Amino acid sequence: MLNTYGSGVSLVMGTVGREDDVRRFILSAAAQTWKDIELIIVDQNSDERLAPFVHEGRELGLDIVHLRHSPPNLSAARNRGIAAATRGVIAFPDDDCWYDPGVIERVTQAFGENGTCAGVVARWHEEDPVGRPAHDFDLSLWRGFKGGTASSITLFLRRDLFESLGGFDERLGVSRWFGAGEETDFVLRALHAGYRFRYCPDALVHHAFSPRPVGRLGEACARARSRERGIGALYAKHRLDSSVIARGFVAPLAKNLMPPRSLRNMAIGAAVSLGRIEGYLRWCRVEHQVRGGVLR
Repeated sequence: MLNTYGSGVSLVMGTVGREDDVRRFILSAAAQTWKDIELIIVDQNSDERLAPFVHEGRELGLDIVHLRHSPPNLSAARNRGIAAATRGVIAFPDDDCWYDPGVIERVTQAFGENGTCAGVVARWHEEDPVGRPAHDFDLSLWRGFKGGTASSITLFLRRDLFESLGGFDERLGVSRWFGAGEETDFVLRALHAGYRFRYCPDALVHHAFSPRPVGRLGEACARARSRERGIGALYAKHRLDSSVIARGFVAPLAKNLMPPRSLRNMAIGAAVSLGRIEGYLRWCRVEHQVRGGVLR
């Protein structure tokens, strides 16, 4: 299927509420050493704030497709971008990330060197500055939530994956009640279907990173609780082992009760645990009953 769509890369970026960060990404895309790129901006703003940046990117030679999408829903925006993509590989940069100049070239080389790969996963430099060795993803480790990370900003996926599996689950992700987990869900679905993913530590993607939620305590707890509902939903959707689920419920709170402990960390740990429990129970009670299946 790669030849049907061409050898280039479609970059699908859903965005809302940002300006300068979007421009930074456009400039990083224009600076890529591999030039067969299209940037699909799925604009969820209600105004024309991105128009100058789209014009600037086109002036720099980028092939930019500017789509409108409403209401805001990151997974739905990405699915719309997938439908519009014309290249053989699709990636999902956030509107506040940016690329090293050689990332597209390195990912393209990795696909060539690993001909059976359906996905190449780049390295989020700020999260993992040293880098783990290159490796293939393992389904059993991922089902135990021990397979490492694959943030959506690091995923480069063959177009035929989406033709086989469908797109991102629009019940999961930013702006949804289940506030995260759509990329982990997709990776699990792909691995379950027998597709191969290769981690490529030499392809560097950049994004600000903090190991702990930032901001006021109440806001940080609310964000953590919302995001972790998506993780709880994954426990139910993919019918993970009871030991994995129990660990996921208890560990965030338990580890923050150990020295050195603080009220802030304990509160955030409790929010994480609560969010996972809420997400799991909601999926079991409502979503699973409505949809009636796993891995959808």
